[in-house]
Amino acid sequence: METVLQYWPIMMGFVGFLVWLIRLEGRSVENTKEIKRLWNQRKEDLDASKEAREETNKMLGEIRDDIKALIARVGK
Repeated sequence: METVLQYWPIMMGFVGFLVWLIRLEGRSVENTKEIKRLWNQRKEDLDASKEAREETNKMLGEIRDDIKALIARVGK
């Protein structure tokens, strides 16, 4: 019993350290999941912006062709 009373601060420190390590591991797992989610979101955002750019370029191409046709008509 004297040994327990003598070393209880050390034992409590060790238990506290173990709890801290477990919490740290939990945060690490959560952060890993969040990073994966952000990468997936980034990929989706890049795909969406690529589609939007392609749509805009297509529309601008049509406008350019229409302007060329108008200029050709006026120039005759």
